[in-house]
Amino acid sequence: MEKKVLTTSEFVQKYELMAKKALGQNFLLDSNIVDKIMRLSLNEQGFESLENQNVIEIGPGPGGLTQAVLRCEPSELKVIEMDERCLSILGEIKEAYPNLNIISGDALKFDWDEEFRLYGKKHIVSNLPYNISVVLLCGWLEKINQYKSLTLMFQKEVADRILADTGTKDYGRVSVLAQLQTEVVKLFDISPKCFVPEPKIWSTVLLFKPKEKVVEGKVLEMVSKLTAEAFSKRRKMIRQSLKNIPNILEILNELDIEPTLRAENLSPNDYLEIAERLV
Repeated sequence: MEKKVLTTSEFVQKYELMAKKALGQNFLLDSNIVDKIMRLSLNEQGFESLENQNVIEIGPGPGGLTQAVLRCEPSELKVIEMDERCLSILGEIKEAYPNLNIISGDALKFDWDEEFRLYGKKHIVSNLPYNISVVLLCGWLEKINQYKSLTLMFQKEVADRILADTGTKDYGRVSVLAQLQTEVVKLFDISPKCFVPEPKIWSTVLLFKPKEKVVEGKVLEMVSKLTAEAFSKRRKMIRQSLKNIPNILEILNELDIEPTLRAENLSPNDYLEIAERLV
């Protein structure tokens, strides 16, 4: 039975809440959309609910997605919110859902390693603030073994970069890291008309499912270094963009990778194989 609590639109009206551009806020008020996010994410993971699962949400704002997660009955939903105006709304939601744990703070300063050490693996669900979405994603991908899944909303152009195939103009560092560490599933696109205020761009919801074997430690650091070098000079051939990497021509020859290719022509696995020979 659904618990009695105000809708997100009612909360926004009650507290006269206006989205702050500086915080990258765009409020998603449509309960059908947030319920669809959770339904498709659970279906893709083979779950009927979040029973016995722990979840973290970043930037819940007025709690639209928060309520959708809570309706899926997690053991605990921990939300991290730095906008003090939203804490009263979240407090009201907590009255109906005691399994909601509210943290007032900045997700960029949150100790994710300590959270994992103390409480184990969790799911992350978030309509990410646009201005920190890639920074947060890359941090999670570097330590993907700490998470069970990531269900995240991005600007569509960012999602397109994450999903981009080798050899395309959108393909880059974030594509390599995401595709090495996870199976990335596009759930659906969301129209600007679903948000308040209405942004100028579409959004996309992606599900990241960690692979059984992921890249860690010095190999991952080397992949990061290689992609930084290569994609910062993406118009150059890799024999030029990677010329500061020791023995790069010999390694490329061993792997049958043409040194005249450019950064976007190397697959995630190509970068991994080069990195493995360098550490």
